[in-house]
Amino acid sequence: MHPSLQDSVRTSYWLDDQVRPAPLPPLVGAAEADLVVVGGGYTGLWTALLARERFPEKSVLLLEAGQCGDQASGRNGGFASASLTHGFGNGLERWPSELDALDRLGAENLREIGATIERLGIDCDWRLSGELAVATQPHQVEELHELSATLAEHGVAHSVLDQVATRARLDSPTYLGGLALPDETALLEPARLAWGLRAACLEAGVVIHEGSRVTSLQRASTSLRLTTDAGWVRAGQVALATNAFPSLLRRLRLMTVPVYDYVLITEPLSGAQLASIGWGGREGVGDSANLFHYYRLTRDNRILWGGYDAVYHYGSKISPVLETSGRTHDLLAAQFFETFPQLEGLRFTHRWAGVIDTCTRFSAFFGTAYGGSVAYALGYTGLGVAATRFGAQVMLDHLAGEITERTKLEMVRTKPLPFPPEPFRWAGIKAMTASLEASDAHGGRRNLFLRSMDRLGFGFDS
Repeated sequence: MHPSLQDSVRTSYWLDDQVRPAPLPPLVGAAEADLVVVGGGYTGLWTALLARERFPEKSVLLLEAGQCGDQASGRNGGFASASLTHGFGNGLERWPSELDALDRLGAENLREIGATIERLGIDCDWRLSGELAVATQPHQVEELHELSATLAEHGVAHSVLDQVATRARLDSPTYLGGLALPDETALLEPARLAWGLRAACLEAGVVIHEGSRVTSLQRASTSLRLTTDAGWVRAGQVALATNAFPSLLRRLRLMTVPVYDYVLITEPLSGAQLASIGWGGREGVGDSANLFHYYRLTRDNRILWGGYDAVYHYGSKISPVLETSGRTHDLLAAQFFETFPQLEGLRFTHRWAGVIDTCTRFSAFFGTAYGGSVAYALGYTGLGVAATRFGAQVMLDHLAGEITERTKLEMVRTKPLPFPPEPFRWAGIKAMTASLEASDAHGGRRNLFLRSMDRLGFGFDS
Protein backbone atom coordinates (compact mmCIF):
# COMPACT_ATOMS: atom_id res chain seq x y z
CA MET A 1 0.00 0.00 0.00
CA HIS A 2 1.21 3.50 -0.83
CA PRO A 3 2.32 5.22 2.42
CA SER A 4 -0.13 8.10 1.89
CA LEU A 5 -3.04 5.63 2.10
CA GLN A 6 -2.11 3.98 5.39
CA ASP A 7 -4.77 5.68 7.53
CA SER A 8 -7.45 6.17 4.87
CA VAL A 9 -10.95 4.79 5.31
CA ARG A 10 -12.77 2.92 2.55
CA THR A 11 -15.83 5.06 2.19
CA SER A 12 -16.93 8.03 0.14
CA TYR A 13 -15.90 11.30 1.78
CA TRP A 14 -19.18 12.84 0.63
CA LEU A 15 -21.29 10.13 2.28
CA ASP A 16 -19.24 10.23 5.48
CA ASP A 17 -21.16 13.30 6.62
CA GLN A 18 -23.00 14.02 9.86
CA VAL A 19 -25.93 15.58 7.99
CA ARG A 20 -26.67 12.28 6.22
CA PRO A 21 -30.43 11.69 6.67
CA ALA A 22 -31.91 8.65 8.37
CA PRO A 23 -33.29 6.00 5.99
CA LEU A 24 -36.95 6.01 5.04
CA PRO A 25 -39.06 2.87 5.59
CA PRO A 26 -39.36 0.29 2.80
CA LEU A 27 -42.54 -0.46 0.93
CA VAL A 28 -44.54 -3.18 2.66
CA GLY A 29 -47.77 -4.40 1.11
CA ALA A 30 -49.65 -2.71 -1.73
CA ALA A 31 -49.50 0.87 -3.00
CA GLU A 32 -50.69 2.89 -5.97
CA ALA A 33 -49.46 6.01 -7.78
CA ASP A 34 -49.92 7.85 -11.04
CA LEU A 35 -46.16 7.87 -11.58
CA VAL A 36 -43.64 5.49 -10.04
CA VAL A 37 -39.96 6.40 -10.29
CA VAL A 38 -37.49 3.52 -9.92
CA GLY A 39 -34.14 4.72 -8.59
CA GLY A 40 -33.21 7.35 -6.04
CA GLY A 41 -30.13 8.90 -7.61
CA TYR A 42 -30.08 12.24 -9.42
CA THR A 43 -32.11 11.00 -12.38
CA GLY A 44 -34.89 9.63 -10.21
CA LEU A 45 -34.91 12.51 -7.73
CA TRP A 46 -35.05 15.16 -10.46
CA THR A 47 -37.80 13.21 -12.23
CA ALA A 48 -39.93 12.96 -9.09
CA LEU A 49 -39.43 16.61 -8.12
CA LEU A 50 -40.06 18.01 -11.61
CA ALA A 51 -43.10 15.75 -12.03
CA ARG A 52 -44.71 17.22 -8.93
CA GLU A 53 -43.93 20.75 -10.12
CA ARG A 54 -45.08 20.12 -13.69
CA PHE A 55 -48.08 17.88 -12.99
CA PRO A 56 -49.21 18.73 -9.44
CA GLU A 57 -52.40 16.71 -9.86
CA LYS A 58 -50.40 13.46 -10.22
CA SER A 59 -49.29 11.31 -7.30
CA VAL A 60 -45.62 10.33 -7.42
CA LEU A 61 -43.93 7.44 -5.61
CA LEU A 62 -40.19 6.74 -5.70
CA LEU A 63 -38.64 3.34 -4.97
CA GLU A 64 -34.94 3.05 -4.11
CA ALA A 65 -33.15 -0.23 -3.47
CA GLY A 66 -30.77 1.28 -0.91
CA GLN A 67 -30.77 4.90 0.25
CA CYS A 68 -31.22 7.88 -2.05
CA GLY A 69 -27.87 9.21 -3.24
CA ASP A 70 -25.81 6.28 -1.97
CA GLN A 71 -24.57 5.17 -5.38
CA ALA A 72 -22.95 7.23 -8.16
CA SER A 73 -24.92 10.36 -7.25
CA GLY A 74 -23.37 10.47 -3.78
CA ARG A 75 -19.78 9.51 -4.48
CA ASN A 76 -18.80 11.22 -7.75
CA GLY A 77 -16.28 14.03 -8.08
CA GLY A 78 -18.87 16.78 -7.81
CA PHE A 79 -18.33 18.23 -11.31
CA ALA A 80 -21.57 19.57 -12.82
CA SER A 81 -20.82 20.06 -16.50
CA ALA A 82 -23.03 22.12 -18.78
CA SER A 83 -22.35 19.63 -21.56
CA LEU A 84 -25.14 17.19 -22.39
CA THR A 85 -22.88 15.35 -24.84
CA HIS A 86 -19.90 14.26 -22.72
CA GLY A 87 -17.90 17.25 -23.82
CA PHE A 88 -17.79 19.55 -26.83
CA GLY A 89 -15.66 17.21 -28.94
CA ASN A 90 -17.96 14.22 -28.58
CA GLY A 91 -20.99 16.38 -29.36
CA LEU A 92 -19.34 17.84 -32.45
CA GLU A 93 -18.43 14.41 -33.75
CA ARG A 94 -21.88 12.90 -33.25
CA TRP A 95 -24.41 15.75 -33.61
CA PRO A 96 -22.67 18.63 -35.44
CA SER A 97 -25.86 20.12 -36.87
CA GLU A 98 -27.53 20.51 -33.47
CA LEU A 99 -24.50 21.10 -31.26
CA ASP A 100 -25.23 24.80 -30.79
CA ALA A 101 -28.76 23.94 -29.60
CA LEU A 102 -27.42 21.22 -27.32
CA ASP A 103 -24.88 23.60 -25.81
CA ARG A 104 -27.57 26.25 -25.27
CA LEU A 105 -29.88 23.73 -23.60
CA GLY A 106 -27.01 22.47 -21.47
CA ALA A 107 -26.13 25.98 -20.31
CA GLU A 108 -29.78 26.68 -19.48
CA ASN A 109 -29.97 23.41 -17.58
CA LEU A 110 -26.90 24.27 -15.50
CA ARG A 111 -28.30 27.70 -14.64
CA GLU A 112 -31.62 26.19 -13.63
CA ILE A 113 -29.90 23.70 -11.33
CA GLY A 114 -28.10 26.56 -9.60
CA ALA A 115 -31.35 28.51 -9.30
CA THR A 116 -33.13 25.46 -7.83
CA ILE A 117 -30.35 24.91 -5.29
CA GLU A 118 -30.59 28.55 -4.23
CA ARG A 119 -34.41 28.51 -4.10
CA LEU A 120 -34.50 25.34 -2.02
CA GLY A 121 -31.61 26.40 0.22
CA ILE A 122 -29.60 23.23 -0.43
CA ASP A 123 -26.23 23.50 1.33
CA CYS A 124 -24.01 21.70 -1.19
CA ASP A 125 -21.28 24.32 -1.83
CA TRP A 126 -22.50 25.02 -5.38
CA ARG A 127 -19.87 27.14 -7.15
CA LEU A 128 -19.62 28.17 -10.82
CA SER A 129 -15.90 27.51 -10.89
CA GLY A 130 -15.20 26.82 -14.54
CA GLU A 131 -12.84 24.08 -15.65
CA LEU A 132 -9.20 23.88 -16.62
CA ALA A 133 -8.05 21.23 -19.10
CA VAL A 134 -4.30 20.64 -18.78
CA ALA A 135 -1.87 19.12 -21.25
CA THR A 136 0.90 16.89 -19.95
CA GLN A 137 2.20 15.67 -23.34
CA PRO A 138 3.24 17.70 -26.42
CA HIS A 139 0.53 16.19 -28.61
CA GLN A 140 -2.09 17.25 -26.04
CA VAL A 141 -0.96 20.88 -26.41
CA GLU A 142 -1.60 20.63 -30.16
CA GLU A 143 -5.00 19.05 -29.53
CA LEU A 144 -6.01 21.86 -27.17
CA HIS A 145 -5.09 24.44 -29.83
CA GLU A 146 -7.20 22.56 -32.38
CA LEU A 147 -10.08 22.43 -29.92
CA SER A 148 -9.69 26.16 -29.29
CA ALA A 149 -10.18 26.93 -32.98
CA THR A 150 -13.39 24.91 -33.05
CA LEU A 151 -14.68 26.44 -29.83
CA ALA A 152 -14.09 29.90 -31.29
CA GLU A 153 -16.15 29.00 -34.38
CA HIS A 154 -19.06 28.14 -32.08
CA GLY A 155 -18.68 31.18 -29.85
CA VAL A 156 -17.72 29.22 -26.73
CA ALA A 157 -15.87 31.39 -24.20
CA HIS A 158 -12.42 30.03 -23.43
CA SER A 159 -8.74 30.90 -23.29
CA VAL A 160 -5.66 28.95 -24.33
CA LEU A 161 -2.81 29.03 -21.82
CA ASP A 162 0.87 28.39 -22.39
CA GLN A 163 2.96 26.49 -19.87
CA VAL A 164 3.77 29.55 -17.76
CA ALA A 165 0.15 30.75 -17.63
CA THR A 166 -1.13 27.27 -16.82
CA ARG A 167 1.33 26.81 -13.98
CA ALA A 168 0.47 30.28 -12.68
CA ARG A 169 -3.09 29.03 -12.17
CA LEU A 170 -2.13 25.65 -10.74
CA ASP A 171 1.49 24.66 -10.42
CA SER A 172 2.56 21.21 -11.54
CA PRO A 173 5.85 20.38 -13.26
CA THR A 174 3.90 18.02 -15.51
CA TYR A 175 1.90 20.82 -17.18
CA LEU A 176 2.84 21.95 -20.69
CA GLY A 177 -0.24 24.06 -21.39
CA GLY A 178 -3.93 24.37 -20.73
CA LEU A 179 -7.35 25.53 -21.87
CA ALA A 180 -9.68 27.37 -19.49
CA LEU A 181 -13.46 27.15 -19.87
CA PRO A 182 -14.93 29.66 -17.40
CA ASP A 183 -18.63 29.00 -17.97
CA GLU A 184 -18.90 25.26 -18.49
CA THR A 185 -18.63 23.73 -15.01
CA ALA A 186 -19.92 24.11 -11.48
CA LEU A 187 -18.56 22.27 -8.46
CA LEU A 188 -20.71 20.91 -5.65
CA GLU A 189 -20.88 18.36 -2.86
CA PRO A 190 -22.72 15.51 -4.57
CA ALA A 191 -24.28 13.63 -1.65
CA ARG A 192 -25.61 16.86 -0.15
CA LEU A 193 -27.24 17.72 -3.48
CA ALA A 194 -28.91 14.29 -3.55
CA TRP A 195 -30.10 14.66 0.06
CA GLY A 196 -31.38 18.15 -0.68
CA LEU A 197 -33.35 16.92 -3.67
CA ARG A 198 -34.70 14.06 -1.56
CA ALA A 199 -35.91 16.53 1.09
CA ALA A 200 -37.47 18.71 -1.61
CA CYS A 201 -39.28 15.69 -3.06
CA LEU A 202 -40.74 14.83 0.34
CA GLU A 203 -41.78 18.45 0.85
CA ALA A 204 -43.47 18.41 -2.57
CA GLY A 205 -45.53 15.35 -1.67
CA VAL A 206 -43.48 12.58 -3.26
CA VAL A 207 -43.76 9.29 -1.35
CA ILE A 208 -40.30 7.71 -1.06
CA HIS A 209 -39.59 4.14 0.02
CA GLU A 210 -35.94 3.24 0.54
CA GLY A 211 -34.70 -0.33 0.98
CA SER A 212 -37.23 -1.28 -1.72
CA ARG A 213 -35.57 -3.13 -4.58
CA VAL A 214 -37.87 -3.55 -7.59
CA THR A 215 -37.69 -7.11 -8.86
CA SER A 216 -40.13 -7.00 -11.77
CA LEU A 217 -42.17 -4.71 -14.00
CA GLN A 218 -45.21 -6.12 -15.77
CA ARG A 219 -48.35 -5.03 -17.58
CA ALA A 220 -51.43 -5.57 -15.40
CA SER A 221 -54.67 -4.91 -17.27
CA THR A 222 -54.81 -1.12 -17.81
CA SER A 223 -51.94 -0.33 -15.44
CA LEU A 224 -48.39 -1.44 -14.64
CA ARG A 225 -47.34 -3.56 -11.69
CA LEU A 226 -43.98 -3.24 -9.96
CA THR A 227 -42.99 -5.88 -7.44
CA THR A 228 -40.52 -5.31 -4.62
CA ASP A 229 -39.11 -7.68 -2.02
CA ALA A 230 -41.92 -6.88 0.43
CA GLY A 231 -44.72 -5.31 -1.61
CA TRP A 232 -46.05 -4.16 -4.94
CA VAL A 233 -47.29 -0.99 -6.62
CA ARG A 234 -49.93 -0.36 -9.24
CA ALA A 235 -48.69 2.47 -11.46
CA GLY A 236 -50.19 4.48 -14.26
CA GLN A 237 -46.73 5.35 -15.58
CA VAL A 238 -43.14 4.41 -14.71
CA ALA A 239 -39.84 6.29 -15.05
CA LEU A 240 -36.77 4.05 -14.91
CA ALA A 241 -33.69 5.68 -13.38
CA THR A 242 -31.47 2.73 -12.45
CA ASN A 243 -28.58 3.63 -14.79
CA ALA A 244 -25.60 1.37 -13.99
CA PHE A 245 -27.72 -1.37 -12.45
CA PRO A 246 -29.52 -4.02 -14.53
CA SER A 247 -32.56 -2.53 -16.22
CA LEU A 248 -36.06 -3.85 -15.70
CA LEU A 249 -36.30 -3.73 -19.50
CA ARG A 250 -34.33 -6.63 -20.94
CA ARG A 251 -33.89 -4.79 -24.23
CA LEU A 252 -31.54 -2.35 -22.45
CA ARG A 253 -29.24 -4.95 -20.90
CA LEU A 254 -26.59 -4.64 -23.67
CA MET A 255 -26.94 -0.88 -24.11
CA THR A 256 -24.71 0.00 -21.14
CA VAL A 257 -22.00 -1.65 -19.09
CA PRO A 258 -21.06 -0.95 -15.46
CA VAL A 259 -17.51 0.26 -14.85
CA TYR A 260 -15.76 1.05 -11.59
CA ASP A 261 -14.39 4.54 -11.02
CA TYR A 262 -11.84 5.12 -8.23
CA VAL A 263 -11.35 8.22 -6.08
CA LEU A 264 -9.05 9.52 -3.34
CA ILE A 265 -9.36 12.59 -1.13
CA THR A 266 -6.62 14.23 0.92
CA GLU A 267 -6.54 15.71 4.36
CA PRO A 268 -7.05 19.50 4.33
CA LEU A 269 -4.07 21.37 2.89
CA SER A 270 -2.28 23.83 5.14
CA GLY A 271 -1.91 27.41 3.99
CA ALA A 272 1.68 26.73 2.96
CA GLN A 273 0.75 23.61 1.02
CA LEU A 274 -2.01 25.43 -0.83
CA ALA A 275 0.32 28.33 -1.60
CA SER A 276 2.83 25.86 -3.09
CA ILE A 277 0.40 24.89 -5.83
CA GLY A 278 -1.62 28.11 -6.24
CA TRP A 279 -5.12 27.26 -7.50
CA GLY A 280 -6.53 30.67 -6.64
CA GLY A 281 -9.38 30.21 -9.12
CA ARG A 282 -10.39 26.88 -7.54
CA GLU A 283 -11.37 25.51 -10.96
CA GLY A 284 -12.20 21.91 -11.57
CA VAL A 285 -9.28 20.31 -13.43
CA GLY A 286 -8.96 17.44 -15.86
CA ASP A 287 -5.94 16.30 -17.83
CA SER A 288 -6.19 15.66 -21.56
CA ALA A 289 -5.18 12.00 -21.74
CA ASN A 290 -7.46 9.21 -22.88
CA LEU A 291 -7.03 7.69 -19.42
CA PHE A 292 -7.56 10.96 -17.59
CA HIS A 293 -7.57 12.28 -14.05
CA TYR A 294 -10.08 14.75 -12.64
CA TYR A 295 -9.42 16.80 -9.51
CA ARG A 296 -10.77 19.68 -7.47
CA LEU A 297 -10.67 21.44 -4.11
CA THR A 298 -13.34 21.00 -1.46
CA ARG A 299 -14.67 23.80 0.68
CA ASP A 300 -12.16 22.90 3.43
CA ASN A 301 -9.23 22.71 0.98
CA ARG A 302 -8.92 18.98 0.49
CA ILE A 303 -8.00 17.73 -2.97
CA LEU A 304 -10.27 15.13 -4.55
CA TRP A 305 -8.28 13.09 -7.08
CA GLY A 306 -9.94 10.45 -9.24
CA GLY A 307 -10.22 8.77 -12.59
CA TYR A 308 -7.60 7.12 -14.80
CA ASP A 309 -8.75 3.54 -14.32
CA ALA A 310 -12.26 2.65 -15.56
CA VAL A 311 -12.48 -1.03 -14.65
CA TYR A 312 -14.94 -3.41 -16.28
CA HIS A 313 -15.46 -6.87 -14.80
CA TYR A 314 -16.46 -9.88 -16.85
CA GLY A 315 -20.20 -10.42 -17.16
CA SER A 316 -20.98 -6.84 -16.10
CA LYS A 317 -20.43 -7.96 -12.52
CA ILE A 318 -21.40 -5.54 -9.75
CA SER A 319 -20.33 -6.29 -6.18
CA PRO A 320 -19.14 -4.32 -3.13
CA VAL A 321 -16.04 -6.54 -3.17
CA LEU A 322 -14.98 -4.87 -6.42
CA GLU A 323 -14.89 -1.43 -4.77
CA THR A 324 -11.74 -2.16 -2.80
CA SER A 325 -9.04 -2.44 -5.48
CA GLY A 326 -5.79 -1.67 -3.69
CA ARG A 327 -3.93 -1.67 -7.01
CA THR A 328 -5.92 1.20 -8.50
CA HIS A 329 -5.84 3.32 -5.35
CA ASP A 330 -2.07 2.78 -5.06
CA LEU A 331 -1.67 3.81 -8.69
CA LEU A 332 -3.75 6.94 -8.17
CA ALA A 333 -1.73 7.90 -5.09
CA ALA A 334 1.56 7.54 -6.96
CA GLN A 335 0.22 9.60 -9.89
CA PHE A 336 -0.95 12.32 -7.50
CA PHE A 337 2.56 12.90 -6.18
CA GLU A 338 4.00 12.81 -9.70
CA THR A 339 1.64 15.69 -10.48
CA PHE A 340 2.24 17.59 -7.23
CA PRO A 341 5.67 16.58 -5.85
CA GLN A 342 5.62 19.69 -3.65
CA LEU A 343 2.84 18.01 -1.62
CA GLU A 344 4.93 14.96 -0.69
CA GLY A 345 3.93 13.83 2.80
CA LEU A 346 0.24 14.74 2.38
CA ARG A 347 -2.05 11.91 3.39
CA PHE A 348 -5.34 10.65 2.00
CA THR A 349 -8.18 10.30 4.49
CA HIS A 350 -10.74 8.51 2.25
CA ARG A 351 -10.54 6.15 -0.71
CA TRP A 352 -13.50 4.70 -2.48
CA ALA A 353 -14.86 3.31 -5.73
CA GLY A 354 -18.18 2.53 -7.27
CA VAL A 355 -19.98 1.63 -10.42
CA ILE A 356 -21.15 4.06 -13.09
CA ASP A 357 -22.78 3.27 -16.43
CA THR A 358 -21.18 3.86 -19.80
CA CYS A 359 -22.58 3.49 -23.30
CA THR A 360 -20.84 3.38 -26.67
CA ARG A 361 -21.58 7.00 -27.54
CA PHE A 362 -20.60 8.30 -24.05
CA SER A 363 -23.75 10.35 -23.42
CA ALA A 364 -27.28 9.63 -22.25
CA PHE A 365 -29.94 8.01 -24.40
CA PHE A 366 -33.67 7.88 -23.95
CA GLY A 367 -36.76 5.92 -24.91
CA THR A 368 -40.12 4.46 -23.96
CA ALA A 369 -41.72 1.04 -23.53
CA TYR A 370 -45.13 -0.47 -22.80
CA GLY A 371 -46.88 1.76 -25.30
CA GLY A 372 -45.37 4.94 -23.88
CA SER A 373 -46.29 4.19 -20.26
CA VAL A 374 -42.64 3.60 -19.32
CA ALA A 375 -39.79 6.03 -19.99
CA TYR A 376 -36.07 5.62 -19.38
CA ALA A 377 -32.85 7.65 -19.43
CA LEU A 378 -29.41 6.13 -18.92
CA GLY A 379 -25.85 5.96 -20.27
CA TYR A 380 -24.47 9.23 -18.84
CA THR A 381 -20.90 7.86 -18.74
CA GLY A 382 -19.64 9.87 -15.82
CA LEU A 383 -20.98 13.30 -16.79
CA GLY A 384 -24.46 12.99 -15.37
CA VAL A 385 -24.40 15.30 -12.37
CA ALA A 386 -26.11 18.06 -14.35
CA ALA A 387 -27.32 16.12 -17.40
CA THR A 388 -29.60 13.94 -15.27
CA ARG A 389 -31.95 16.90 -14.84
CA PHE A 390 -32.20 17.20 -18.62
CA GLY A 391 -32.81 13.44 -18.77
CA ALA A 392 -35.62 13.76 -16.24
CA GLN A 393 -37.27 16.41 -18.39
CA VAL A 394 -37.02 14.20 -21.47
CA MET A 395 -38.67 11.31 -19.62
CA LEU A 396 -41.50 13.55 -18.45
CA ASP A 397 -41.95 14.88 -22.01
CA HIS A 398 -42.23 11.30 -23.26
CA LEU A 399 -44.67 10.23 -20.56
CA ALA A 400 -46.85 13.27 -21.24
CA GLY A 401 -46.77 12.60 -24.98
CA GLU A 402 -45.47 16.12 -25.57
CA ILE A 403 -43.35 17.10 -28.56
CA THR A 404 -40.77 19.59 -27.32
CA GLU A 405 -37.46 21.01 -28.47
CA ARG A 406 -35.85 18.29 -26.36
CA THR A 407 -37.75 15.36 -27.89
CA LYS A 408 -37.08 16.58 -31.43
CA LEU A 409 -33.30 16.42 -30.95
CA GLU A 410 -31.49 13.72 -32.92
CA MET A 411 -29.57 12.99 -29.73
CA VAL A 412 -32.84 12.15 -27.99
CA ARG A 413 -34.40 10.27 -30.91
CA THR A 414 -31.44 7.98 -31.60
CA LYS A 415 -29.75 5.20 -29.63
CA PRO A 416 -26.11 4.16 -29.28
CA LEU A 417 -24.81 0.89 -30.61
CA PRO A 418 -25.16 -1.92 -28.05
CA PHE A 419 -22.19 -3.67 -26.53
CA PRO A 420 -21.71 -7.25 -27.76
CA PRO A 421 -22.57 -10.19 -25.51
CA GLU A 422 -19.89 -11.98 -23.52
CA PRO A 423 -17.15 -13.04 -24.03
CA PHE A 424 -16.81 -10.53 -26.89
CA ARG A 425 -17.82 -7.63 -24.63
CA TRP A 426 -15.04 -8.27 -22.14
CA ALA A 427 -12.44 -8.86 -24.88
CA GLY A 428 -13.49 -5.73 -26.78
CA ILE A 429 -13.40 -3.50 -23.69
CA LYS A 430 -9.99 -4.85 -22.68
CA ALA A 431 -8.67 -4.23 -26.20
CA MET A 432 -10.12 -0.72 -26.14
CA THR A 433 -8.55 0.11 -22.76
CA ALA A 434 -5.15 -1.24 -23.81
CA SER A 435 -5.30 0.71 -27.08
CA LEU A 436 -6.21 3.95 -25.32
CA GLU A 437 -3.29 3.49 -22.91
CA ALA A 438 -0.96 2.83 -25.86
CA SER A 439 -2.26 5.97 -27.59
CA ASP A 440 -1.42 8.07 -24.53
CA ALA A 441 2.08 6.59 -24.47
CA HIS A 442 2.76 7.13 -28.19
CA GLY A 443 1.92 10.74 -28.92
CA GLY A 444 -1.81 10.27 -29.23
CA ARG A 445 -1.53 7.97 -32.26
CA ARG A 446 -4.60 5.78 -32.57
CA ASN A 447 -3.98 2.22 -33.70
CA LEU A 448 -6.04 0.33 -36.29
CA PHE A 449 -8.42 -0.99 -33.64
CA LEU A 450 -9.22 2.51 -32.31
CA ARG A 451 -9.57 3.94 -35.82
CA SER A 452 -11.98 1.15 -36.72
CA MET A 453 -14.05 1.75 -33.60
CA ASP A 454 -14.07 5.49 -34.35
CA ARG A 455 -15.55 4.82 -37.78
CA LEU A 456 -18.24 2.63 -36.22
CA GLY A 457 -19.04 5.23 -33.55
CA PHE A 458 -18.23 2.63 -30.91
CA GLY A 459 -16.33 3.67 -27.79
CA PHE A 460 -15.60 3.00 -24.15
CA ASP A 461 -15.03 5.72 -21.58
CA SER A 462 -15.86 6.88 -18.06
